[in-house]
Amino acid sequence: MEQQTIHWRGPGLTRIPYAAYSGEALAQQEQERLFRGATWNYLCLEAELPEGGSFRTTFVGETPVVVVRDDDGEIYAFENRCVHRGALLALERSGQVKDFQCVYHAWSYNRQGDLVGVAFEHGVKGKGGMPSTFCKSEHGPRKLMVARFCGLVFASFSDEVPPLEEYLGEEICQRIERVLGRPVEVIGRFTQALPNNWKLYMENVKDSYHASLLHLFFTTFEINRLSQKGGVMVDASGGHHVSYSMIDPAAADASYREQGLRSDDAQYRLKDPSLLAGFKEFDDGITLQILSVFPGFVLQQIQNCLAVRQLLPKGEGRSELNWTYLGYLDDTPEHRQVRLKQLNLVGPAGFISMEDGAVGGFVQRGIAGARDLEAVVEMGGDGAASSEGRATETSVRGFWKAWRAHMGV
Repeated sequence: MEQQTIHWRGPGLTRIPYAAYSGEALAQQEQERLFRGATWNYLCLEAELPEGGSFRTTFVGETPVVVVRDDDGEIYAFENRCVHRGALLALERSGQVKDFQCVYHAWSYNRQGDLVGVAFEHGVKGKGGMPSTFCKSEHGPRKLMVARFCGLVFASFSDEVPPLEEYLGEEICQRIERVLGRPVEVIGRFTQALPNNWKLYMENVKDSYHASLLHLFFTTFEINRLSQKGGVMVDASGGHHVSYSMIDPAAADASYREQGLRSDDAQYRLKDPSLLAGFKEFDDGITLQILSVFPGFVLQQIQNCLAVRQLLPKGEGRSELNWTYLGYLDDTPEHRQVRLKQLNLVGPAGFISMEDGAVGGFVQRGIAGARDLEAVVEMGGDGAASSEGRATETSVRGFWKAWRAHMGV
């Protein structure tokens, strides 16, 4: 496929060509250089693989992947593809297996992805079968390098990717440990179809400027306002970020109303105010933390609602978002009830994030005839450094800094 060239106006990060959000050639370049390149991609939680034989199927970019724990306690990941004719090896989202056998022609693989059996390899009654030169150990689906951190399982196709903790950096590691430093269990799941390019959703995650403008719920109930204490952290690569804030009644000033923003509408009330009656969980006072790891992983803490999100491209104008909601193993029944109730804040129909599922589509549709034009990303300056304020697009610029470095443009 012919390479798609994206024309950037100079070396800066404040003008994003709309052409970067579409094009089949570009989408395939991203598969090669990002998802199968020198990046770490989130697969699942260790808690989802509790014992030998536990497996999950997922994706790295568009590539289907099996991730499985073997009896040695280690976790292995390999392409969900039979090397014979290319059929899926595992058809279920999760389960328990002794080994994997392709449903098409019954070729079998162990939990580490090695080809161990070929049906009628030596033929039937002396006829047919594989040639004597065929060696099973020389054939198998592509294997991925696996690394774990704080119960998160990441994988990479590249042997040039730095060690996971080096890839994340010290600050990002600390912020992950802050939320995932205790054993967790899964308490809910959603899969959300998004009508837009994956990069539009990742920008949205990193965009601290939009949160209290798009999401009426945030400001109405004083969960998140730009006037609250908080900030944005961006790592040196630009690709990873943390945005955080603290609920502060004193931040409920008139700044939104004075600008005539729809985000400050006092007429709305909750029929069940207990939705927001959470409990203090972290000593640092942070009530909202959104963390991302390039290219497509998100860890969230919104009050007592904890979740990880996995973003997957599904073609040039579609993507998929897998939500996994978490609780701590040592939650009291009362704490667990709060978490389950606060799951209503986020997800495809969440009081807060429902708009995020739509606004990316608004952009995708809006830029359809503007491939030769650019988005303006100047809020907070032109750099991609950490910021003490959140009225900034610094982490959006950071995303494009990392994207350009991996894509070589």
